[in-house]
Amino acid sequence: MAIVISILTVLASIVLIVSVLMQEGDSDGISALAGGSSSDTFFGRNKSNTIQGKLSNITKISATVFVVLAIVMLLVK
Repeated sequence: MAIVISILTVLASIVLIVSVLMQEGDSDGISALAGGSSSDTFFGRNKSNTIQGKLSNITKISATVFVVLAIVMLLVK
């Protein structure tokens, strides 16, 4: 059982690393302080439909799976 959980944890960590590395950097910079964000545009409202939105969702899911598997692994051993 511990071996299966360990393998799943490694796979979740690889997915997490790849999804984080594939995301673009946040390029708002100092313009975000002045309210110059692009959240009012069409692409800002529909961000979940873009590749970056999907990568963000994959990152959140894989991070959650990784943390849950780490806790399960701690309880099994």
